[in-house]
Amino acid sequence: MCVQLRGIQRRRSDMSGKTVAEERVPVLIAGGGPVGLALALELEHHGVEALLIERSLETTRHPKMDVTNGRSMELFRRMGVAGDLRKVAVPADHPLVVTWVTRQTGWELARFAYPSVDDRYEEIRSRNDGAQPLEPNMRVSQVVLEPALKELLQSRGRHVRVRYGWALESFTQDDSGVDAVITSTRTGETRRVRAAYLAGCDGAGSRTRQGLGIGLDRVPLLRLLVKELGPLRAAGMAVRRLAGLGERPMDGRFFLVHFTSPEREFFERFGTAWHIQSPEGWTLISQNDRDTWTMHAPLGMSVDAEKIDPERFLFERLGRPVACDILQANAWTPQLNVAKRFGHGRVWLAGDAVHQVTPTGGYGMNTGVGDAVGLGWALAAQVQGWGEPGLLRAYEAERRPVAVRNRDAAARHTVVRGAIMAAFRAAIHSENWRGERSRRRLGREIRDLGNLENEALGIEFGYRYDKSPAVWPDPGTPPIQTSDAYTPSTWPGSRPPSLFLADGRAIFDLFGPGFTLLRFTGTDVASLTGAAAERNVPIEVVDIRDDHARRLYERDLVLIRPDQHVAWRGDTLPDSPLRLIDRVRGVAT
Repeated sequence: MCVQLRGIQRRRSDMSGKTVAEERVPVLIAGGGPVGLALALELEHHGVEALLIERSLETTRHPKMDVTNGRSMELFRRMGVAGDLRKVAVPADHPLVVTWVTRQTGWELARFAYPSVDDRYEEIRSRNDGAQPLEPNMRVSQVVLEPALKELLQSRGRHVRVRYGWALESFTQDDSGVDAVITSTRTGETRRVRAAYLAGCDGAGSRTRQGLGIGLDRVPLLRLLVKELGPLRAAGMAVRRLAGLGERPMDGRFFLVHFTSPEREFFERFGTAWHIQSPEGWTLISQNDRDTWTMHAPLGMSVDAEKIDPERFLFERLGRPVACDILQANAWTPQLNVAKRFGHGRVWLAGDAVHQVTPTGGYGMNTGVGDAVGLGWALAAQVQGWGEPGLLRAYEAERRPVAVRNRDAAARHTVVRGAIMAAFRAAIHSENWRGERSRRRLGREIRDLGNLENEALGIEFGYRYDKSPAVWPDPGTPPIQTSDAYTPSTWPGSRPPSLFLADGRAIFDLFGPGFTLLRFTGTDVASLTGAAAERNVPIEVVDIRDDHARRLYERDLVLIRPDQHVAWRGDTLPDSPLRLIDRVRGVAT
């Protein structure tokens, strides 16, 4: 039975007898950051009505992320908004460069250069080997991305309402829905919302997660560094310094200075760079390759962040004063946490509400976009009446291992940063022969350690839902996926290979909002489509006659889920098509 809760409003009394407004909606989304907005766009994609609330009156002023990776861009493309988002991003012809320097007034130590978005598009089309993304990554500050997502949702959405300045205060759930109390952060007005489902996308301090009583699996960064680094001398020095036992004691905190400056020539003295990084631990991020930057630098042990002069803090690390306008300055502490559960019943969580990671690798928001799509189609299936509750439990079984994997990858990238900090010697700032030798040695060490945090295609595209109860398993051993490379595969649970067909179409663009059955031969599939129709599961058969695509997709028939992951594959239909359909719609087997 489909959920029918379409914006109905009525009046009811609270426990004090005061009459408060009540409204009804199929899905209530708490949190209007990138993940909440992505979830809202996903529900809009499926035609599901929802209400999104955000406690802030406007989108964020904090530059929390600066790159949307290729997988997130593929998912935004299926929502129909990737092209719009690229219009507000760093221009597509700009190269992607990471530069290591002694300081901005000093010397360059090493650099890692990557193609521009335009060049990457050409490379993807020319290679067409299934190992490439459909969409390259996109450089854009969260300060820019959030309002763009919000505007797209408000201007194009017909099913989702957006309400900023409203916070989730409390909720209870029963077998048929969720009763939530929301409050205006401007006026204090209280309303009640009756929703079939509540999605908590309300950040690291998630009130939704706390209301469910779900704790965090916390991994202290220093403990993980010790575990990963082992007995290496340089790495051990990094751990001691990070623990506050070395030459420059720190306590794990960082200080952010977000600013504009007209002195572009100074900031580009080593060329246009996306990240400028120093072995002293700071990173300078170019937000738009024009006039806006963000400095992140470690704080000394017991430094009172409230007493920091942001300009002086910035100038000391750059090497000289610059003309600037400080937009934001604050201390922050990196975390490595994953929630023990991703929800239960009719309340589920996504994004920072269930995982917090160090920024190395850019896995925070990007993991959250995957959550939003995974949760969104599962919620749509419930609201539309064809999904079973097991589909929501499958969401946790699928996304939590990805969160753990990405958390650990971010930590390993942080280990590399720590090793470079350990190799730092003050001599690199010297103009004499010792300085030159020290810089040469450190530059070589940086190049040897590499820049996997910006090259880990296996992390971005190679995650697979091996233990999902909503995927039909293959016998045998799945192909190995590594962090640094993506191996194209249609093993069930995988993101399938992206390629362009002989007629120029992208195969991903043929995947519909429901299930898509790719048929590479003339096999009769009436029994499978009939089983789907019996369960009201949306499915579309797409015929493809392309030998290259058939080789990459490995089977004559490949069933793609709404989230662009493989649900099942085979050269012939299974003996019980109805059993297959029941499994992929969340019926426990």
